[in-house]
Amino acid sequence: MAKILWVVAGALVTQEGKVLLSRRPEGKNLAGFWEYPGGKIEENETPEAALCRELKEELCLTIEPADLKPLTFASFDYSDFHLVMPLFVCRRWQGTPVCAEGQQISFVSLETVGTAQKEYPMPPADDELSAHLRAWAKQQKEFEKNTIHSGDMKNLSI
Repeated sequence: MAKILWVVAGALVTQEGKVLLSRRPEGKNLAGFWEYPGGKIEENETPEAALCRELKEELCLTIEPADLKPLTFASFDYSDFHLVMPLFVCRRWQGTPVCAEGQQISFVSLETVGTAQKEYPMPPADDELSAHLRAWAKQQKEFEKNTIHSGDMKNLSI
C-alpha cells in the first residue's frame, strides 16, 4: 500500500477575480509545474494551521485561520504515494506576496485557471482542484450579480 501524504493548498483570490499560482522551483519534485501554494500538514497540525504556516514561509503572508474557507479536496495516486489535498479559499491576507523559496508567482483569472496548460502546466492533483475553483468563481459571480447591495435599497419601492 502506498504512503498517504496529506498536504494543504490555498486559493488566494483577489477582488479582481484572480488567483495566485506558484511555480515549483528547480530541484523540487514536479519542478516547473504551477500549483496552489501550500504544503505538508505536520503531525498534530490542523489543515488551517498548516496552510497559514506554509503561506507565511513561502510567500511572507499573514493569514488568520478564520479567513480560510474549505472548498474541495483532491485524492490522487502518484507512483510512490497517495496525495490527499484539501483546498481552502482565502480572500483576505496581510502583506504582499514575496517569493521566499525561489519560486515564481502569478495571478491568473479564476475563470480560466487550470485551462492554460501550455502557459501554466499544473500537476494532476492541482489540475483537479481547478475545475472546482472555476465552478465556485462562477457561482460567486452569479451570487454577487443577484445580490441587492445596500446602496440599491433607496431605489426599491414597497
